[in-house]
Amino acid sequence: MNKIYKIIAGLRKKFYEMSFGICKDKNEIDNAVQELMLYFLQMNKQTLKDIYNKDGKKGLIKYGAVVLRRSLTSVRSPFYYKYNKYYTRINSLYSSNSTIDNKSIQKYKLENIPQETVKQNYKKLELIDQQLDKLEYWYDRELFKLYYYEGNTLDSLAEKTGISRNSVFTTIDKVRKELKKILND
Repeated sequence: MNKIYKIIAGLRKKFYEMSFGICKDKNEIDNAVQELMLYFLQMNKQTLKDIYNKDGKKGLIKYGAVVLRRSLTSVRSPFYYKYNKYYTRINSLYSSNSTIDNKSIQKYKLENIPQETVKQNYKKLELIDQQLDKLEYWYDRELFKLYYYEGNTLDSLAEKTGISRNSVFTTIDKVRKELKKILND
């Protein structure tokens, strides 16, 4: 596996260059390529071996290209949820408009976020933690924490715990629905 990971690490520059065909923002490309590297590390080892054994380096490049394209273009990709959706929401909440030469320019300043908002978010997180502690089964709580707090994927959780991916999904979805129901009431 180390051989394959070294090859993937060597392809980082290639993935970076490929991303410029999809996006022109260097920061977004840096983040997408970094997430791709993390994706390769977290994906099923047997699947990664199969890709490499079938097509070698070209197979890894093709697979990485598909993941990058989805990351940078799809609103359903984990990359979008982790980066774009979060920062777009913050920017839309705390932006100001100014006009220069009849052009509207958005000025985004994250340091303008009021401290009350940060405190409210901590209160919500504490409330979620309290509700998690009240769950009937420790199994549900721990899987939820592993998924959301530690950033594991469903596949990596299934591999680590030996529980089927569908069971992991069902459990996490059940806890998420319970928390929404409790917190929205």
